[in-house]
Amino acid sequence: MTLAIRFYQTGGPEVLQTETVEVGAPGPGEVRLRHRAIGVNFIDTYVRSGLYPASLPSGLGTEAAGVVEAVGAGVEQVRVGDRVAYCGGPIGAYSGERLIPAAVLVKLPDEIGDEQAACMMLQGMTVEYLIRRTYPVQPGQTVLWHAAAGGVGQIAVQWLSSLGVNVIGTVGSDAKAQLARELGCAHVINYSTENVVERVREITAGQGVPVVYDSVGKDTFEISLNCLAPRGMFVSFGNASGAVPPFAPLILAQKGSLYFTRPKLGDYTASRAELEESANALFERVRAGAVRIAPSHRYALADAAQAHRDLEGRRTTGSLVLLP
Repeated sequence: MTLAIRFYQTGGPEVLQTETVEVGAPGPGEVRLRHRAIGVNFIDTYVRSGLYPASLPSGLGTEAAGVVEAVGAGVEQVRVGDRVAYCGGPIGAYSGERLIPAAVLVKLPDEIGDEQAACMMLQGMTVEYLIRRTYPVQPGQTVLWHAAAGGVGQIAVQWLSSLGVNVIGTVGSDAKAQLARELGCAHVINYSTENVVERVREITAGQGVPVVYDSVGKDTFEISLNCLAPRGMFVSFGNASGAVPPFAPLILAQKGSLYFTRPKLGDYTASRAELEESANALFERVRAGAVRIAPSHRYALADAAQAHRDLEGRRTTGSLVLLP
């Protein structure tokens, strides 16, 4: 038996319930994994709230690190005792143990700890595909990254600045502005006190940026469009303030023949080769010291609802983990 978080109806953090469940033996292609640390991400709140559909009752969470306890028939990727991490597959990471397909697991290098891995796989691999494949950023370019002090933003700012990219980061407070500068932002805009579009145009001598990375959603949609240079790309990869409203494609033409994309990690790690390549690129950046990742907030697994309240209330900076 193991502790697990489940919900029977969508809604606020209060719908999350703590239960004791039986895990059982792994089937063909599966492993039984004992979690050591579990990542908390905004996508978890989307599932819990109903923005992203789930079959109820449901577990929650898509990212964790742990140790393989048992393997089912046909499993070749990992062995009992291996330290592994994942950021995909069936939801259900908010648990002490679980069954999971072996195909989604990645072996962890010795240099990367469990808590570190639990808060870097989803966010770090998201940064990897966004800056290397969705829009391959080049040294010397200037990009705009919203929520630069958030979990994904912190990794992105470090990674981009290590490549010689000038990052304009937006934040919501002076404390987060200071953190963004320390991480490597060339310019920081506090959207609570400054006009983001005016500042971006000022920084870029009126040209705008070639790409905007936006995980905020509804509140920054028009701002992001207005910060882009002609033929620039708007990369929308999150909905922290709510989903982007429907819009007429003609607006992209009117604002300079812009590109708009709404990517997700699963489509960039669909094959085993892509999954391993993405993870290894992240591990290389971390081991080289170019990207430093550690959880900023730790909660007991039973306190998952409080972790969600803090995350949605923007009372956190950086990454959150649950500890079984």
